[in-house]
Amino acid sequence: MGYKILKKVELIPGQTTMMVIDAPQIAKKAKPGNFVMLRTTEHGERIPLTIADCDAVRGTITIVYLVVGKTSAEMNTLKEGGEFMDVCGPLGKATHIEKSGTVVCVGGGTGIAAMHHIAKGHVAAGNRVIAIIGARSKSLLLFCSELSSFCPEVRIATDDGSEGHKGFVTEVLKDILETEDEVAEVVAIGPVPMMEAVCRVTLPFGTRTTVSLNSIMVDGIGMCGACRCTVGGKTLFACVDGPEFDGHQVDFAELKTRLWQFKEQEEESMELFSKECQCHGR
Repeated sequence: MGYKILKKVELIPGQTTMMVIDAPQIAKKAKPGNFVMLRTTEHGERIPLTIADCDAVRGTITIVYLVVGKTSAEMNTLKEGGEFMDVCGPLGKATHIEKSGTVVCVGGGTGIAAMHHIAKGHVAAGNRVIAIIGARSKSLLLFCSELSSFCPEVRIATDDGSEGHKGFVTEVLKDILETEDEVAEVVAIGPVPMMEAVCRVTLPFGTRTTVSLNSIMVDGIGMCGACRCTVGGKTLFACVDGPEFDGHQVDFAELKTRLWQFKEQEEESMELFSKECQCHGR
């Protein structure tokens, strides 16, 4: 049985795409922070994507992905009405959400979509949520209207100053930490350098900081060990122990090294796929 694509929207043409997938059993149990493992075809690669939103009544989940390699490029050839061969989930530990006061949710790149689901969960729990989103320019910002629909305070940072603060999300975050009476938690999801920078900012304030690790995964259920990471000096698996961890305990240097481990093979695979698409006129 395939998983039908009910809606496909190119949020940033050629770069970032959103899909709404018919997956009632997953939608029924999915919570903020959970992810799914997807496969396009029988011989395709399994990749993890954090659930950006879900609707238990309609039986749908929403994913957002960056077209960065062979599998995401292959996904982008699928049309509305098409199907994924496999969608496995919800996987991972859901975000720990409780009423705690002010929570700052920081998102960068496609991580904004995943952060959106978590921010919504904190609002539902009665927390005051301040959202910070960032991108290189205004045209690359995601989920602005979606966040604004339930979050009263959405702050924006762009590298070129085309929208909001000119600079980085960490600068906006530092200003909030310096001016707010108390921030119970900071949640950061996005590129690894961004999450690492957020942790450097929050550490002097002693603010609890949660990050979501996008480690390489193969099976997503703790059997392969490909997603292992070091947290607090211990080896943990992002798929079953996470994907969310105390950011102040994460070995980011090791994580970055592991993420680049197969760069050469990934580039070769993407090149072969591009040639195949040209041959078949896709």
